[in-house]
Amino acid sequence: MPYPPRNPLLNDVPRWLEDGAKHLWLPYTQMQTVPMSLPVVKTEGVRLTLADGRELIDGTSSWWTAAHGYNHPHIREAVTAQIQKMPHVMLGGLAHEPALTLATRLAKLLPGDLDHTFFSESGSVSVEIAMKIAVQYWINSGVKGKKRFVSFRGGYHGDTLAAMSVCDPDEGMHTLFKGAIAEQLITDLPLDDEKEAALDRFLAAHAHEVAAVMTEPLVQGAGGMIFHEAEVLKRLRRLCDKHDVLLILDEIFVGFGRTGTMFACEAAGIVPDIVTLSKALTGGTMALAATVARTKIFEAFLSDDPSKALMHGPTYTGNPLACSAANASLDLFESEPRLKQAARVGVQLKRELEPARAIKGVRDVRIKGAIGVIELDAISDLNGMKRRFVEEGVFIRPFGRIVYTTPPLVIGEEDLARLTSAMLKIVAEAASR
Repeated sequence: MPYPPRNPLLNDVPRWLEDGAKHLWLPYTQMQTVPMSLPVVKTEGVRLTLADGRELIDGTSSWWTAAHGYNHPHIREAVTAQIQKMPHVMLGGLAHEPALTLATRLAKLLPGDLDHTFFSESGSVSVEIAMKIAVQYWINSGVKGKKRFVSFRGGYHGDTLAAMSVCDPDEGMHTLFKGAIAEQLITDLPLDDEKEAALDRFLAAHAHEVAAVMTEPLVQGAGGMIFHEAEVLKRLRRLCDKHDVLLILDEIFVGFGRTGTMFACEAAGIVPDIVTLSKALTGGTMALAATVARTKIFEAFLSDDPSKALMHGPTYTGNPLACSAANASLDLFESEPRLKQAARVGVQLKRELEPARAIKGVRDVRIKGAIGVIELDAISDLNGMKRRFVEEGVFIRPFGRIVYTTPPLVIGEEDLARLTSAMLKIVAEAASR
């Protein structure tokens, strides 16, 4: 069998793709069976340009990152200016303006006293850092035994080892690793009074060993685009306070306007003890993540004893280029109407996706902010469905039984209509087979 398999969507394959595809290991991909990837040579606005000149409207924002669309001149100019004077300098004993400015701006943007930012390069790592901080917080506070985490069915928090341990162990991508990763306490979100009471009893039994509760606020993303109401977050805050455990909110997917507010926790009016950010932090341009803690958490690490310091340090932590991109992205949230655009996208998604409920095999249609989801009973041919989207001139990447779109917040009405019409058409085709 030739490797990788030929892609029927590609007539002329660039030499760099032909040569390199044999050597590049792709994410979330069975390399033996998935056809050769589409060669992208340019991005602009909401469009991906392929090597053969075809343009696709991007319905995924490159895994939910490109909030402002691609190649926004303000971010491009900021990164260009930064690379000309200082691409990188370590934060060990040195400091630079982009990182300190960004940390200050995040402290002002985030609710409450989430005032202390630790930078890293990926969302999964920011979750690892949050978990490490939570465990050490209790050690530094003189409380023994609180080293485990409570997380929830349907949750996903990343692919590194500690992050894998707080993902759904049965429905997620990490079932192969049972026994090789730490076993955490996985239960149900408190969606109603009965489940809140059950979680109350659960925490009462386990609080002595629990460092923190962790969840994705409002939307459990990669676990199936599962939505819950803001009241759930209020329930979690109450229970964490009652049982003296920390609350970590993973806003990597939902932060920066995706659910309609700048941060999802704002919809509930709560302040987590630790929050993780990444993806749209730099507007889809550079790798950067942030773990942000409240003042009481940070102050537990202040001591004359060196062993109480947070001993963590990614080599590129606070990279000036990435921080410059993030600062430019925040400029755009301040100067351009992103949250109004997210609301407009949500209204159009609801109007144009609701008819999918009438299609045979559609289990649910749901909209939250600028996220539109059609859930099917099953998808029998994921690769075939992905191919059909490309044939319709859009890039949408279904998974499991979910067909969804998370377009750039700046997408125009006509382009969004092309995404939604393609979703309806191809879901209907799948139902007819």
